[in-house]
Amino acid sequence: MCIATQAYSWSQDLMAGASKRKITPEPLIAVSGGVGKALATTEKKGDLYVRALVLAKNDIKVAIVSVDNLGWPAALGNKTRQLVSQIPADNILIGATHTHSAPDAYAFPDENGEHSADLEYLDWCASQMAEAINEALENLKPVHLKIGHEKVNGKISYNYYAPDLYDPRCGIIQAIHSKGENKGKILATLINYAIHPEVIGNKRGIMSPDLIGPLNKRIEELTGGMSIFMNGAQGGMVTADNRLKDGKEVNDWEECKRIGHLLADEALRILEGATLQTQPDLFIASKKVQFPVESEMMQYILTNSPLALGSGDGQYVTTNVNLINLGTAQMITIPGEALPNIGYYLKRKMPTRHTFLLGLTNDAFGYILTKEDFNSFERYQYVSRTSLGEMTGDIFVNEALDLIKNSNKPQKQNNE
Repeated sequence: MCIATQAYSWSQDLMAGASKRKITPEPLIAVSGGVGKALATTEKKGDLYVRALVLAKNDIKVAIVSVDNLGWPAALGNKTRQLVSQIPADNILIGATHTHSAPDAYAFPDENGEHSADLEYLDWCASQMAEAINEALENLKPVHLKIGHEKVNGKISYNYYAPDLYDPRCGIIQAIHSKGENKGKILATLINYAIHPEVIGNKRGIMSPDLIGPLNKRIEELTGGMSIFMNGAQGGMVTADNRLKDGKEVNDWEECKRIGHLLADEALRILEGATLQTQPDLFIASKKVQFPVESEMMQYILTNSPLALGSGDGQYVTTNVNLINLGTAQMITIPGEALPNIGYYLKRKMPTRHTFLLGLTNDAFGYILTKEDFNSFERYQYVSRTSLGEMTGDIFVNEALDLIKNSNKPQKQNNE
C-alpha cells in the first residue's frame, strides 16, 4: 500500500479561487456519445466549459476541475498538470460532466485503428484547463463554507434499468468570501449529483453541455459566484428523467433547462439550513491503483487510441484515486461510472453525513460494477462489456475503503 497524504492544517484561513474557460470549438466538430465514430454537428445549444475550483490552506493546495465532456482520461489530464507548477499533480482532480454531446476525448479507434477525434482541439482544451487553474490560484481569497447533503425532489433522474435504483441525494459545497469588500458574497458553488446528462445525446447533430449548462447558469445567476458540477455514481444507467407518461422521451434544450434549473433550485434549497463553517480544515490523500483489463473491446481501445490510455499491451491501467476532507465533507474520486450500489456502500462507510463521490474523475474507464453483478444477468450485458473486467468494482471499493480507514476523519459540527 502506498498512500501519499498532506496533513491537516490547523491555522490560517481556508483560501479559495475559481475560474472557467469556454471550450466550445469554432467551427463545430463531431461529438461522441461513447465507443464508436463521432457524429457531425450543425448547431449548438449552450456552450462547453472547463471550470476550476482551487482550495488552499497553509501548504496544502487542491484543484477540483470539471470539463463538459463524456470523459477525460489521465493522458489529457496530465498535459494540464504539467502546465500547473504550484499544485502537486496528484492534487489536481479532473472530472467530466459526462455530457453525451461533446467532442471525442478518447480518440476511440474503429476496426481499422482509425479515429475521428480532433487531437489539436483536445490539446487546446488541456491548456485552457491549466489557464483556469492558474487564474484561480492567482485569485485565492479567504472563505467560509456551507455544506449540505440531502435528497432532491422532483423529476430529475431515474435508473433506466431499474427505475428506483439510484441515489437521489445531492451534495453541495458553497465557498463564501469571509473578508474584504466581498465579505458575505458567494465565490463558488460545487454541486455533486449522479446523473447521465444525455437528454440531447450525440445523434441529433447538436453540440451541448446538456442539462449541466442550464444547471450551472442558474446557480451563477442566483448566487453571483461560479458554479461547478461534479458527477457521482451514475453507472448502469442513472439518466435524466425526461420520460413522458406515454413512454416517450423529451430530447430538446427546453427539457435540459427544466431538469438543470430544478436540480439547481433543489441544491440551493439544501443549503438554506446549513451551518456556516468558519474554520474548515483541508486534507488530501492519494494512491495509485492498478486495474487488470479483461474486456477485449477495452483492450483494443487502450492499445489503439493515439492518446496512450493504458499499458503498452492494454492488459492493465493505473490511475489515481483521491480522498479529500474539506470541513465536514469527505470526497472520494471514482475513475469511471460506478453503479449505484457501490456508491451507496461507500457513502455508508464514510465517517460523515456530508458524503461526496466524484465520478468520472482522474480517468473514466467505463462502468465499475461488482463481481456479483458482472455479466450475471441479461440486463447488465452492455455495462459488463464496457467495463474493464470482473474485478474492477472489488478492487476500487477495497482501495477506497483503505483510503477511508487510513486517512484523517473530516471535521464534526455541533449539528451533526
